[in-house]
Amino acid sequence: MATIFNESTISSEVIADGVSVKRLITPERVKSDNVNTEIVELQAGAETQIDVGPSDVAWAHILEGEARLTGEIGEQDLTAHHFLFLPPGFSATVRSDNGAKVFKATVPNAQRFDPGWMPDQLTFRCVDWTEEPVLNSVHDARQRIYMISPKLSNTQVVKGEMILYPAGTEAANHHHEGAEHFQYILRGTATFYLNEQPQRVQAGDTVYIYQNERHFFINDSDDEMAFIEYFVPGKFMTIWAENAPICTWSPSGRNIMGGAPSREIGTHTSLDKVSDV
Repeated sequence: MATIFNESTISSEVIADGVSVKRLITPERVKSDNVNTEIVELQAGAETQIDVGPSDVAWAHILEGEARLTGEIGEQDLTAHHFLFLPPGFSATVRSDNGAKVFKATVPNAQRFDPGWMPDQLTFRCVDWTEEPVLNSVHDARQRIYMISPKLSNTQVVKGEMILYPAGTEAANHHHEGAEHFQYILRGTATFYLNEQPQRVQAGDTVYIYQNERHFFINDSDDEMAFIEYFVPGKFMTIWAENAPICTWSPSGRNIMGGAPSREIGTHTSLDKVSDV
């Protein structure tokens, strides 16, 4: 069964002066070693080291505050608009003058998920996701912004996006084969259906879903719900319940701020297979 928990239930571990970490997805908690996630909090004036193992792949979101990343890549100022892809062997220092909250995910022994593993082809990426192209759902007002894909990162290890659910929107019942995945709820509340059984989810929740578990969200609240979602590995099959509206996303030609996007992207349809559920 899928594992659901809120970050408020996880104890903080002090790892340096003014720096603490909450370890969210762990092998012990989800009974899988596909991916580990954590939230690192830096108090004002604190700094910490980010190191990625030589056989690992990692990525990070700035959830709150501002920080500066310093390393071989030079210096990069970071805000809550930034997404980072961290290749094998990456090392840098993160410092925050006024405090910051950082979400970080790591895939250990990443080459097991990529038959064409070429770590030398993987490079550091810092993306302002508010400038990325937005895809609109053809069924309702949901929006999708890709954070990482095999094409963007040059590896099949991971694929993920941010999805925005305005009030009254919902997905269709489906499951996945070939990958496990998780959502971290950034804001809002919704009803999450797992194998047709409903339960409430809210900001700060992690939802870890295994293969072949049917699921979907309905935002039945009055406010927008948003989450980041990642699949490991990044190549998998989506199986839709019979008569479910196949999830199709059309390019808006705009970024989330309403301006011209940093790149172009085509229509995306998750039409892999329809099940007899």
